[in-house]
Amino acid sequence: MNSIKNVPARVLSRRPGHSLEAEREQFDKTQAISISKAINTQEAPVKEKHARRIILGTHHEKGAFTFWSYAIGLPLPSSAILSWKFCHVLHKVLRDGHPNVLHDCQRYRSNIREIGELWGHLHDRYGQLVNVYTKLLLTKISFHLKHPQFPAGLEVTDEVLEKAAGTDINDIFQLTVEMFDYMDCELKLSESVFRQLNTAIAVSQMSSGQCRLAPLIQVIQDCSHLYHYTVKLLFKLHSCLPADTLQGHRDRFHEQFHSLKNFFRRASDMLYFKRLIQIPRLPEGPPNFLRASALAEHIKPVVVIPAEAPEDEEPENLIEISTGPPAAEPAVVANLFDQTFGPPNGSVKDDRDLQIETLKREVEMLRAELEKIKLEAQRYIAQLKGQVNALEAELEEQRKQKQKALVDNEQLRHELAQLRAAQQESERTQSLREEAEKRASATEARYAKLKEQHGKLVATHAELLRKNADTARQLTVNQQNQEEVQRVKEQLAFQVEQVKRESEMKLEEQSDQLEKAKRELEVKAGELVHMQEALSRSEQSGSELSARLDMLSVEKEALSSAVQQREAELQAAQGLAQERAVALSQEQQRHSQERDELQGRLANKESQEQGLQQRLLAEQFAVLQRTAAEAERILRDAVGKLDDPLHLRCTSSPDYLVSRAQAALEAVSALEAGLTQYLTSRSDASALVAALTQFSHLAADTIINGSATSHLAPTDPADRLIDACRECGSRALELVGQLQDQQTVQKAQAGLVRIPLQGILQLGQELRPRSLDVRQEELGAVVDKELAATSAAIEEAVRRIEDMMNQARHASSGVKLEVNERILTSCTDLMKAIRLLVTASTHLQKEIVESGRGAATQQEFYAKNSRWTEGLISASKAVGWGATQLVYVAPGSQLTRWCFTRESMRSSSSAPMRSRLAQPSWWQPPR
Repeated sequence: MNSIKNVPARVLSRRPGHSLEAEREQFDKTQAISISKAINTQEAPVKEKHARRIILGTHHEKGAFTFWSYAIGLPLPSSAILSWKFCHVLHKVLRDGHPNVLHDCQRYRSNIREIGELWGHLHDRYGQLVNVYTKLLLTKISFHLKHPQFPAGLEVTDEVLEKAAGTDINDIFQLTVEMFDYMDCELKLSESVFRQLNTAIAVSQMSSGQCRLAPLIQVIQDCSHLYHYTVKLLFKLHSCLPADTLQGHRDRFHEQFHSLKNFFRRASDMLYFKRLIQIPRLPEGPPNFLRASALAEHIKPVVVIPAEAPEDEEPENLIEISTGPPAAEPAVVANLFDQTFGPPNGSVKDDRDLQIETLKREVEMLRAELEKIKLEAQRYIAQLKGQVNALEAELEEQRKQKQKALVDNEQLRHELAQLRAAQQESERTQSLREEAEKRASATEARYAKLKEQHGKLVATHAELLRKNADTARQLTVNQQNQEEVQRVKEQLAFQVEQVKRESEMKLEEQSDQLEKAKRELEVKAGELVHMQEALSRSEQSGSELSARLDMLSVEKEALSSAVQQREAELQAAQGLAQERAVALSQEQQRHSQERDELQGRLANKESQEQGLQQRLLAEQFAVLQRTAAEAERILRDAVGKLDDPLHLRCTSSPDYLVSRAQAALEAVSALEAGLTQYLTSRSDASALVAALTQFSHLAADTIINGSATSHLAPTDPADRLIDACRECGSRALELVGQLQDQQTVQKAQAGLVRIPLQGILQLGQELRPRSLDVRQEELGAVVDKELAATSAAIEEAVRRIEDMMNQARHASSGVKLEVNERILTSCTDLMKAIRLLVTASTHLQKEIVESGRGAATQQEFYAKNSRWTEGLISASKAVGWGATQLVYVAPGSQLTRWCFTRESMRSSSSAPMRSRLAQPSWWQPPR
């Protein structure tokens, strides 16, 4: 191989520029050839290899400057198919090209819009599709420029989607609307294509059908991502806004869902798409955004592009054999090169030039192989992305199943806990029911008088209702009588009219007879004239005519008398009708008066009934008021015991206090139920009165026993117990005070007393003797230990009192010394007596154990008589504590009268403790 060390300086000075320019020229020529082969007037789909070279060119130059420089020169207005394929290539470049392509396309928005408007005005089948496609491209460019987080391929993670949506609900709302508009443009393009095609399988295999269907592959990819993003955003909106506000969004999504599902179904049935793209299946129905858990059921639709078979690369001639201008390009370029730099070393090429050309060819071959490797790598990446998406979908499904199983497990655990709680509650309710039945039997007798009075009122009310019913029935009978009179009146009027018609008919008949008689008279008169003329001829015929005339006159008089008789009957009938009308009017007046009277009586009865009802309510409230007053007196007496010095000698056990507090809490629940029933129906206050009486007694009992229990308790728990009793008393008094006033009974809340009662119950449980936790086998050791501790405490108390006496002798004199010595002497004597009592009690307990245990051991005897043993332990603790408290108070008693009184109280309180210590000794255990 020849060396290239001795390259002339002239060649070295111009070769780099020549190499870059040639490479650029080769790139431009390759892009021009690919664009011319991809965008042409043939009704066939764009070949994938030409579109791929155009896309690689955008990545090579990091933009779409070269693409647009050639696309501007295309005669798009002359051919609709050319414009359609241009839109298809531009869509692919936007999706898969370099990100800077988006900004380069923004500069040519007006050109895209003009092409769409031009073909939109023409009635061409491809022209209408171009119009719709340009609108989609303009919407796509605007959306991705406004939201740079979304690449033109629309493939982002859920985290990027959340970040792009932000936290402002208005921004999320606006982003959802823009995605709806984006999806509408995509679906409108698919519907326009399917509208022009026959959906038969054979059509999708024809080049004309494939030319229209090819851009729908990018539409399917865009729609799958847009559907997933709109579902996510709508669930987020429903978590922040009410459902009514988003009704429009839901309707629009449902419409798009059905259109998209129909689009995917029709595309899946076509053979053309089956070998190019794997179309996802949407669920049967749209997601239920009103249920937040439905988001876990959503599965992201994944579009998979199968691996393509390697296409045979066509040999591309750099010099096309044609008559057009491209054929002259190499010559023009060569002439320009020669004119600028001159011929390289004349016309003869040396070895170095041949070596350079060989290296260039190798570089071109390596570059072609690199492009093939890149394309193959992209296919592998697409396949791996499809597999990753499928695995992610499967993982999401398993995660949802796991979440659902956890939720089901938690629900079953919750139901089991509820069943156990219900079982315990039923057992407790059974015991409470038995106790309530016992209390109800006593309560029924106590309020029998109230029930009798209520029964009387009910009977009075029933009597009034019966009277009201009788009055209503009487009023009904009167109305029926009035209706009967009306019917009789109508019948009389009808009869009068009938009589009038009959009389008129008879008068007409009589008038007809009169006219007939007149005519006959005229005829007879004519005959009489003839007869008079013939009278002279025959006197015999004249006598006959005179006789006949007499007969006619008699008949005329008879007819006139009949007419007069008919007129008299007509007048009589008219008079009868008038009399009946007068009687009917009088009857109506009488019935109206009776009706008014009955209505007045009914109004009086209703007013009386209302008065009785008001009286019943007043009496019920009076009973409640008197009961509340008595309850207030009981509670005030109980609260007064807290500050009564005479009550200091009274003691009580924590167990009894706990039982009283539990009963009082149950009474509070009954009081709440009774108060609710009384507020619902104020005519019956029996339940509230019974509950209030029971509550007042139990609350007072709890307060008194709480005070008595505090006398044996340590200082801190005793003070807290006294405060809880005071709070319980104040709230109970406030409650009964509200129940005594009609204005405040509506505001009464019985549940406020439950809190201090629960505090008393808790303190009582805390004050229970802890010896109950000791096992029965250890009771004997505990008894000996407590008795020994009590003796030690008394010995320590005696020692400290002696020290105080010595100090008082040195520090005091006169009357003060005498008083202090008397006080301390009394304390010393008291301690000695207590020590003697403890010693005697110890010996006596031993004698009782020895005499009562028989063959059993001492521990077995204590375990057998555990109640007696626990009483002995409690008494010994109380005596030890009382002795210690007496020693603590004794120094202060030397100073003031108040301290002396306090010491007296302490010594008085220790008396019942000593009685408790001696009491077990009196009891003989069973043999």
